[in-house]
Amino acid sequence: MKLNKTQLLPDRPGIPPMAKMPEPETLDVAALADACRQGAIDLVCVLGPTASGKTRYAVALAGMLGGEILSADSRQVYRGMDIGTGKDLREYGDVPYHLIDLVPAGSKYNIYQYQKDFASAYADVRSRGAVPILCGGSGLYIEAVTRAYKFEKENGLPAAQLPQNVYYIGTLVSREERVARIDRRLEERLQEGLVEEIRELLQTVPAPDLIYYGLEYKFVTQYVLGELSYEDMVVALGNAIHQFAKRQMTWFRGMERDGITIHWVRPA
Repeated sequence: MKLNKTQLLPDRPGIPPMAKMPEPETLDVAALADACRQGAIDLVCVLGPTASGKTRYAVALAGMLGGEILSADSRQVYRGMDIGTGKDLREYGDVPYHLIDLVPAGSKYNIYQYQKDFASAYADVRSRGAVPILCGGSGLYIEAVTRAYKFEKENGLPAAQLPQNVYYIGTLVSREERVARIDRRLEERLQEGLVEEIRELLQTVPAPDLIYYGLEYKFVTQYVLGELSYEDMVVALGNAIHQFAKRQMTWFRGMERDGITIHWVRPA
């Protein structure tokens, strides 16, 4: 089924219009590499909304910097949830990656577990002289490991175990391009077997647990259970992904308002 573009416009009724987009920069990779070698930067963070090309950009950057990827995706930690979370592991090529497939689907993995797992993977990457590159769109996970003071009191993980000098890069695409990418990617995932993946997961994971994970796992589960027609599922899921992308951008702009400098770039 083709998505109905008139139903998926970014500023249609019920979805607030987006704020003004940030201005893109041209990244000086040589200077960034120098700063990483000298220790002035101890983590590069590539962030951006869904379908903005951040994974591909981070992998290319890792190739230039001698880096390894640490995922900051709150759902890619689950094994067996592959198509719906967009793991796209082939994109990494020869670049090592971490913090993916940590726990079985159905688990309730939390932010504090992630912070500890990140600290371990981060230390491992640095011990081998590689540049750690955090990549993802989960703002809460990103802040948990790059702005640890927000979590120290509750969690007790010493901030000395986490990066102190982070260089943030944001992947930027126009609203129109992002809408088109989200629509196209959803069609591709449905064709690649998203429904079949969720049918398989339902053999071992209770439906409420899959619905808890949201987006693809919520709406496709509802379709499999007969609560939504296929057409209604596709439209509702597409709308939800567009809304999610807007919330991600709102989070990242909020980080900027809190004093974080994000160097926005247009990924190739």
